[in-house]
Amino acid sequence: MTRRDWIAAALFFALPAFAAAQVTADEPALAGAPATQDAPAPDRMSSRDLGRWLQQGKPPKPGASPVSGGYTGDDSCQWANDGECDDPGLGTGACQQGTDYSDCWRLAEGVEDNSCRWANDGECDEPGFGTGACTQATDLNDCGDVIHLRFRNDSCETAFDGVCNEPDVGDGTCAERTDRADCFGRDRPLGINDHYFGRDDRVFMDTAQFPWNVVGQIDFDAGGACTATLIGDDVLITASHCISEEGRLDARGVFRTAYAREGGPMEARVIDFFNDPDWDEQRFSSGDELDGTDWALLRIDRPLGAELGHVGVRGLVDSEGPRGALGVELYQAGYSWDTGTHLSGNLGCHMVEVFGDNTMAHDCDTTRGDSGSPFMIREGDDYYVVATDSNFRSNPDGPMIYIAARSERWLPYYEDFAAGRIGNDSPRPRGPGKPPK
Repeated sequence: MTRRDWIAAALFFALPAFAAAQVTADEPALAGAPATQDAPAPDRMSSRDLGRWLQQGKPPKPGASPVSGGYTGDDSCQWANDGECDDPGLGTGACQQGTDYSDCWRLAEGVEDNSCRWANDGECDEPGFGTGACTQATDLNDCGDVIHLRFRNDSCETAFDGVCNEPDVGDGTCAERTDRADCFGRDRPLGINDHYFGRDDRVFMDTAQFPWNVVGQIDFDAGGACTATLIGDDVLITASHCISEEGRLDARGVFRTAYAREGGPMEARVIDFFNDPDWDEQRFSSGDELDGTDWALLRIDRPLGAELGHVGVRGLVDSEGPRGALGVELYQAGYSWDTGTHLSGNLGCHMVEVFGDNTMAHDCDTTRGDSGSPFMIREGDDYYVVATDSNFRSNPDGPMIYIAARSERWLPYYEDFAAGRIGNDSPRPRGPGKPPK
């Protein structure tokens, strides 16, 4: 089994919705959920399974205040043995003191080492700012230059403003470890955890202003979250893999948007969906030929778009041609894992290649939580969705290729779905198989 397959398997099985990985003594333990008989064997996993985890994201771990005292403990925390230290003061703070012993003891005792099987391969494999293949503090030589990024994010209200606000290194108006880019720079290692192309160029979007007030987040009843966008009074566009799990489609969830709106965010429940007639989760997860089918139209139970407005839809490649599409500036934003409740994204990124399977590669900085997020073009005050964020592809000749599904594939269905002529009439789980044409 290749290194990439092992990482994919470990992270796939770390998801609460999936099964726990069975690991050997020389592999880091990334299990976090009970095993199931239906779970695929690790040697059949693909990098796409990892991509889904990276893009869709796991439920966030709660924070906690540091606790002083000596370090002793066990692995009783629900996030123990996931490779990432979650004890307060040392790690994320998601666990109570001393309940994530195996992930934290090296940090607590100051004995970081190179005991991971992937140590000394030239790539940082720690969780959080590396690939996640190693347990915390077991890849010292590879991660030494970026250890200052450990446990840090950009969730502060004033992140990305160019002023360091963390205590000790800044003015202290932000909480510790929440103003990463401003305090420690935007350079990022090229890795598979975050897709920043060597530098994080994202900015915060004002969700009280159009069009960012119509780019929201769906928290799914089955777990997990994705970004979705209002493209009609009561119609959203997102990614199909967000509602697909183990061969079943389940769109139940709550859409929230306009978080900075005076009076607070607005929300609605998903009541119907329609996805590509050729969508097949297993084939999507095991290869690249169905990437262009990774889209889903959702209907909500309140016409939020009538009050907030909604963006338009367009087939950019159809209208401009492949060459012309590459020169058009794109606007992208999503609810990334590392920016708290803030909508973060890109102004002026681009398509870099157009593929014949209704996908495109892009150079927009994206990460977990951005799945389903819109790639839009602007014409005056109007915005149009031309693609939605999907996954990544391996690239033997260089870094990963980051993929979005172009809107040309779902535009023929849009009017019929908006009018209620097609759909599944219920967002409840539906078994494997193609939806009706």
